[in-house]
This record gives sequence, structure tokens and C-alpha cells, in this order.
Amino acid sequence: MTPPDTLRLDRWLQLVVEAGGSDLLLVADAPPSLRVENRVRALPEEFLDGETIEAIVVPALPPHARHAYDGGGVADASYSIAPLGRFRINLHRERGRPAAAIRALPTRVPRLAELGLPAAIEILSRLPHGLVLIGGPTGSGKSTTLAALVAEINGRDARHIVTIEDPIEYLHTHRTSIVEQVEVGIDAPDFTSALRASLRQAPDVIVIGEMRDPETMRIALAAAETGHLVLSTVHTTDIASTVSRIADSFPAERQPTIRQELSMALTAVMTQQLVPRIGGGVVPAAELLMVSYGARQHVRRNALQHFHQEMTMTRRLGSFTLEDSLAQLVKAGLIEAHEALTRAAHPDEVQQLLRA
Repeated sequence: MTPPDTLRLDRWLQLVVEAGGSDLLLVADAPPSLRVENRVRALPEEFLDGETIEAIVVPALPPHARHAYDGGGVADASYSIAPLGRFRINLHRERGRPAAAIRALPTRVPRLAELGLPAAIEILSRLPHGLVLIGGPTGSGKSTTLAALVAEINGRDARHIVTIEDPIEYLHTHRTSIVEQVEVGIDAPDFTSALRASLRQAPDVIVIGEMRDPETMRIALAAAETGHLVLSTVHTTDIASTVSRIADSFPAERQPTIRQELSMALTAVMTQQLVPRIGGGVVPAAELLMVSYGARQHVRRNALQHFHQEMTMTRRLGSFTLEDSLAQLVKAGLIEAHEALTRAAHPDEVQQLLRA
């Protein structure tokens, strides 16, 4: 029998789905709230306290996530409700009290063309090997882009794909490729163990849901250098910070060596963000650097401020700048010009592109 507190959770999540929302937010001293079209909307219910949130969410967690929460105060897990679908639970603490953010997971893997990203992104699914990093802030759609790239490979190429996630967000079916999906906490104790094990499974493509620790990064670099295509996400804001996050995660004395390895392994870096759309909703803007000789030299020398110039110089390889993407969205009538100028690192370039 479903515990009574979990029934409350299920009812709130049903409201998320019915409203076309993305998240349920449970925070002490506030009512349960939904995120719909990137705006938070409070439900007409009583304010919650930490004990109530814990009593509602903990029973929905699998044993490994309960153990993680008991030990460290943070837990990530997937949660299924028939027939509503699957959800990703993040139970954590704020101001010493339990809180939760629960995201509705899509019932199907989106096609790359449906995401509204520049068409050039498709090139990432055709790379034979190397490290591909996808950066962006929380909630910017990185995991969705990653899943769409996997679906693109899965529907076109005969490859062996291994994904390592915490938790699994999108469920892939075997199509032209074989796709194994490893969930941290259920199928493997951590990202590092799962990644080491995956290398013994003869994969062509390795997907790491998130680069979280130096050891995972080190193994990912080695895998990318030895012929695997490695795709992963990083919580960052632009191309330079995405690359620097890898090297900066290591002790200072190791960083020159890591930069050398990164310069050899890196094949492409993309970042994305969501911009308010005219008429409501959001649309993604992105930038892409296809790594060539010049970019590798900049990585080795830690001269990442030159990446913007590299993007403009390697357009023939598929690179494009955030300014290119924002200007295209304005020209397509999807976003306001002032939004593009506000979000651009080089607003003068956006103005030039809009005049062209």
C-alpha cells in the first residue's frame, strides 16, 4: 500500500503534469510550488515545514538514496508513478531544514531537431572519438541535448553506447545501436566505478551524465584519448569556464599535465542557456567550439580568453558564437533584441549581425 504522505506527493506531481510544468518545489515556510514555463506558481495549500517535507519525500526514495540522505543530507533518485511517468527527486537541506526539487522527466527522448538548437549541433553526433563537453546552468536543457545526441547516434549508427547517470532521465530503446544505461546507486556505487567498468564492455560511445569529481574526469580523458567518443555535461556558463572547470578540479601541481591531456582529448565544447521567448516559454541559445590546432594550444597555455576568436575562425568546421545564435533567434522573431543584447558577452557583435 502506498504510504499516505507519498499519496500527497503523487497528487502534487499530478498537478505538475496537468499544468505542463517542469518541477515541484517543496521548501519550508512556503506552500508546495510548481514551475510552469520557467515561472514559479504556489499551490493554494498550507505552508510546509521541514519535517513534513521529509515525511513526504523520504518514503519515495529507493534504499541507496535514503542512505545517501541519512549520511550526507543530499539524495538524488528517480521516482515512477503509473501512469503519470517518471520524476527526478533531489532531496537536500537548506537553512538546516529538508527541502526538495522534483523534476518531471519526459516520457520520450526528443529528436535533436525538436530542441530549437542551431542545426550545426548535429555534427556532435557524428564525431568518431574524443571528448565532447556540454555546459550550461542548472535547468538549461543540457541533459536533454545529451539524450537527443544519443538518440541521433542510436537511430543512425551501429554502435555500442553506455550511459552512466544519476539518476537515469531518458530511457533509450535499442535501435541501430545497443544502448546500456547504468544508474549510479543501483547498478554501480558511483560514477568512477561505473566508468571504469564501462571500459571493459567495449563501448564505442560513453555518456557521463555529469562530470562531478577529478577521478571521473581523469578516466574520461583517458577514454577519449584511446578511441572512445565521450559525451558529458558540466555546470558552467560559457565555453571558457566549461574547459577551465576540468583542469581547475585538480590540485595545482597536476593542472599543467591535465591541460596537456585535455588539449589532446577535447573535440568539441558546447554551452547553452534558455532565453525568454516572445509570447511565452523559453528558447535555447547556444555556442559551439569545434576544437582545432589553435584551441588545443590555448588549452595547453591556459589562454582560454582566446576561445571567442577561435569560434569565429573555425566556423567552416561548424563552430558558432553565442552572438551568432542570439542574432538568429532575433531574426527569426523568437526573442526580443534587448534579450539578445543583455545575454551576449559581446553585444556589439549582436548589433552588427542584426544590421547585416
